[in-house]
Amino acid sequence: MTIAIKIHMDNGCEDLFPRKAHDDDAAFDLRSRVDIIIPSGKIMLVPTGVFMELPVGYEAQVRPRSGLALKHGITVLNTPGTIDAGYRGEVGVILINAGENDFAIARGDRIAQMVIQQLTDVQLVSAEALSETARGAGGFGSTGVKNS
Repeated sequence: MTIAIKIHMDNGCEDLFPRKAHDDDAAFDLRSRVDIIIPSGKIMLVPTGVFMELPVGYEAQVRPRSGLALKHGITVLNTPGTIDAGYRGEVGVILINAGENDFAIARGDRIAQMVIQQLTDVQLVSAEALSETARGAGGFGSTGVKNS
């Protein structure tokens, strides 16, 4: 089943419309609508020119591009960034430059990817206790750690 998502592009940004590079890709490419330099160690909000209307029960997740992360240390700071169905503002991507050099982004450069997903209807319920598991409360790297 195909779901139609309404996309509105900022004036003069029609060429930045989100697209998949390949038919079998999971994500749509998001592109910068501005020329910008992200200094090493700095965080910047990069506008995309994209506005959208997600149906209730759907979200869009903004994720890093693996090539930018590996080659330049550029990643999405709040990954994945969530876009809720009720949001109608411009999609912006919070990028951080963890690399050693300033990083230049030109208008039209692919800066992130966006996955649109249907949400499961979930109800949180209060409980006095939780069931036991082998893992229990172990977390933050405890899996696979041998106790000596």
